[in-house]
Amino acid sequence: PAAAAKAKRTNPGAEVIIFEASKYISTGTCEIPYVLSGDIKNYKDLLIYNPQTLKDEKSVNVFIKHRVEEINRKKKEITVLDLYNGTTHFYNYDKLIIATGAKAKRPKQFSLPAVNLFTLKSVGQLVEVLEYLNKNKVKNISIIGSGFIGLETADALSSKGFNITVIEKEEHPLPSAEPEIQLQVDDILKKNKIRFFGSFKNLKPNYCDDKIESINIDGRIIETDLVILSTGFEPNTDLARKAKLETGKFGGITVDATLKTSDPHIYAAGDCIEIMNEITRQPFYLPLATVSHNYAHTAGENAAENNKRVKPVVRNISVKLWNKFFITIGLSSSEAMENKFKFKSIIQKSYNRVKIMPGSEEVFGKIIYEEESKKILGASFLGGEEVSGYGDLISALIRTKQPGNVLAEINFNYTPPLSPSINLLSLLGRKIS
Repeated sequence: PAAAAKAKRTNPGAEVIIFEASKYISTGTCEIPYVLSGDIKNYKDLLIYNPQTLKDEKSVNVFIKHRVEEINRKKKEITVLDLYNGTTHFYNYDKLIIATGAKAKRPKQFSLPAVNLFTLKSVGQLVEVLEYLNKNKVKNISIIGSGFIGLETADALSSKGFNITVIEKEEHPLPSAEPEIQLQVDDILKKNKIRFFGSFKNLKPNYCDDKIESINIDGRIIETDLVILSTGFEPNTDLARKAKLETGKFGGITVDATLKTSDPHIYAAGDCIEIMNEITRQPFYLPLATVSHNYAHTAGENAAENNKRVKPVVRNISVKLWNKFFITIGLSSSEAMENKFKFKSIIQKSYNRVKIMPGSEEVFGKIIYEEESKKILGASFLGGEEVSGYGDLISALIRTKQPGNVLAEINFNYTPPLSPSINLLSLLGRKIS
């Protein structure tokens, strides 16, 4: 919807049409775990627009439950299947924007369907989980994968009293995080009575009729009433590949800085594309709502005959983990190594406000910086809400190519109930100096 609305604003005389295979458009998906926890009372609060409101407010025509089956690039024509009645229709285009998003990965062990097996990528899938929880007796829930979504889901469902088991192929939870963070997340799971099984060699779901009744983890049987797959996302590029558009190393659609694909009449945006990394200057895959929204605006504007260019991206992602928040910015140590940077890292723990004040808690920080130039390559923080601000400041310093020791020169604010006399970032900057 963001691309379509921007295209219409840029060229009010253009006819702009959206085809959506599901029955929902313009939804908040990052908020899905907070519907499960009850922080958001109704899943309908995630529905930002429906076809009528989008038409009334943005002058964009929307066809829900209409799936684009094929793109004929030579004729500049798409084939659309009406999922309501099974009829096929053909539409011509001058410019086309592909925004097919991402799809949840499905481990091969769970290739068979089950009535209690779910993924959580869309509002439609959320509704399926809510309905199952309401209609069935559920006590034990197994979550496969301990990345951001897996742990957010574990947090949400444990708050409702379910017994949660998290199963991960790597040794520790949050496998993309720094080793120091992983160990602290281990402790968070233990404190919140989440069973964690890592480094499994053999994983097998045990089916009874159409339901998974237990999971065999290296010979240990874990009874389960519901299973949620949370092993990551991958670009949904089936349509693009069928049209023989170029895709990249990570499976996403290849686009230039104007978000044009290998076909000059077709643009792409959102979680189905690969984007440019500000630090490595190489394409990478980052399914993130803020980036998708910004890029969709640019794709819409350019499809309406403009020539705006997007900038490379600094990864800046945060997640709530029970009473803590984790944020990662830029590159991790392993990514810096893979990209052959000569780097050093420093770590520091400090309090988020004056130690004797109510609510004072320790915050952990780690910064990775280039050895010679001292430019920041990445950082991670685990603590309270203050880590969001830390992350945004580090992201800005990476964008402006500032050396990490500049953190020691910044005049941070101080007031006992809000902030400490010496900020964690200042301590980290001094270590770089």
